[in-house]
Amino acid sequence: MAAEPSKTTGAGVVSPRIPKIDFTKFTMDSGDQVSTLERFAKDVPPPAVTKPTHEEFWSKQDSSKPDHEFLRNHFVREGRLTEEQALSIISMGTEVFKAEPNLLEVDAPITDIHGQYFDLMKLFEVGGNPADTRYLFLGDYVDRGYFSIECFLYLLVLKTWFPGSIFMLRGNHECRHLTDYFTFKLECKHKYSEKVYEACVEAFCALPLAAIMNKQFLCIHGGLSPELNTLDDLRNVNRFREPPTHGLMCDLLWADPLEDFGQEKTNEFFVHNGVRGCSYFFSYHAACAFLERNNLLSIIRAHEAQDAGYRMYRKTRTTGFPSVITIFSAPNYLDVYNNKAAVLKYENNVMNIRQFNCTPHPYWLPNFMDVFSWSLPFVGEKITDMLLSILNICSKEELADDGVHVPEVSEEAAEQEARRQVIKNKIRAVGRMARTFQVLREESESIMELKNVMGTSTLPPGTLALGAEGIKKAISTFEEARNADIQNERLPPLKNGEKAPAPAAPVFAPAAPKVAPSAQPQRPAFPRRTPSLKTPQGIINPVSGDTSIPEEPTK
Repeated sequence: MAAEPSKTTGAGVVSPRIPKIDFTKFTMDSGDQVSTLERFAKDVPPPAVTKPTHEEFWSKQDSSKPDHEFLRNHFVREGRLTEEQALSIISMGTEVFKAEPNLLEVDAPITDIHGQYFDLMKLFEVGGNPADTRYLFLGDYVDRGYFSIECFLYLLVLKTWFPGSIFMLRGNHECRHLTDYFTFKLECKHKYSEKVYEACVEAFCALPLAAIMNKQFLCIHGGLSPELNTLDDLRNVNRFREPPTHGLMCDLLWADPLEDFGQEKTNEFFVHNGVRGCSYFFSYHAACAFLERNNLLSIIRAHEAQDAGYRMYRKTRTTGFPSVITIFSAPNYLDVYNNKAAVLKYENNVMNIRQFNCTPHPYWLPNFMDVFSWSLPFVGEKITDMLLSILNICSKEELADDGVHVPEVSEEAAEQEARRQVIKNKIRAVGRMARTFQVLREESESIMELKNVMGTSTLPPGTLALGAEGIKKAISTFEEARNADIQNERLPPLKNGEKAPAPAAPVFAPAAPKVAPSAQPQRPAFPRRTPSLKTPQGIINPVSGDTSIPEEPTK
């Protein structure tokens, strides 16, 4: 920083020149100078700033479809499309979904992703090229991750190219109510427009609800329902709508296994799901009864984050196969869960569960916050520093005789002492405020992560006073993150005067469905092999009676 020579005015008064500041250079605390005109982290590639041209967007192999290879790389570089291009992808994907039945019949690896695009790329590395491999996604493509629209658009492009290989089911987050409450609507408006969001909501309503894999496994997002007796009940649901707050469609998207699944102390098949605020918990006996009634082997679902990426529940007595398997394919969920992800592959009559870890991704400020809002803690810290300095100056002048013994206490002396105490308290208060703003500045990223997990704009009292270590401890383990996030697993508050669903009464063993004998599920005439299940801990082979592998992964 250089200053120009002083200049003498007409009255003979010398006025110093304002120093010139070179804003193209910034001096670091270490003394090194860096350019403000260049990227500081030069090893990080810059985002794509241009939108695809017509020639880049449409495939040269088939001009009626988008180029999926180009779009994969374009989204990796954080590139965006024009509104017209995004709407064309959504429209084509929606038409493919509409032609599919409620209940798909597939033979495919099974996954669940939750808006984490860069982990979706890792999933395809682990599971295989989507052009050569069948995939069944169990829902929750959007919300809470900051690349939800990229996930959904890319999967729709793959669905357009490979309708017989890419299968997508609906999750509880694929609805207007949750995407408005969480982040997806905000993301669409930030990156594209509300028109793109509305098109996505229409596509959500066309997604199938369930799938039968290899004629042995029921694949759904959530869980079972008291209204689900046979597979025909799934085929008869009207899925082209916003999910209701109760009933079969709601349960398929929201239900969970009981926490003590397989060790229940009750005969109830279904109990109210107080964690979700709607739907049911279903029991081991409910799962076994459904599987036997429909001649199925297991229920494969998503809907719950798992520390190991998967969880196998108690085996059925008839087959020795896990009655329920939960798969979760979003590693380090919300960037705080520190969980692994898993994908379930089915090959040569062996089901193979493969785990993978998270992939580094570009950072977004929570809720797509702008840099000015982000900088408020920095400004607050400087203001409190200034205020603290002013109060400290006053205290030196007014409290110079502090600690001097006064033999006689008069009314005037008592007033002075009270005034000194008030000033001391103010200084202490401003000092605490200064520490709070310092923590906000230094740990603003951790705090925003904690707020994002807790689903609130405020933190519990005393959290900031704990300092950096206290904040890190508050979000360090999977269990703590899940417990802090539990309120975000509930059905959000309803709008427009709608009533929340009343707690459901327990349901005991349901009566046998009234169907004609010819409509009863028949066991196949041909012999059907029970597959082995290969996990990171070993192989479960029900046929050989090997049950040495734990039903739930060790942590």
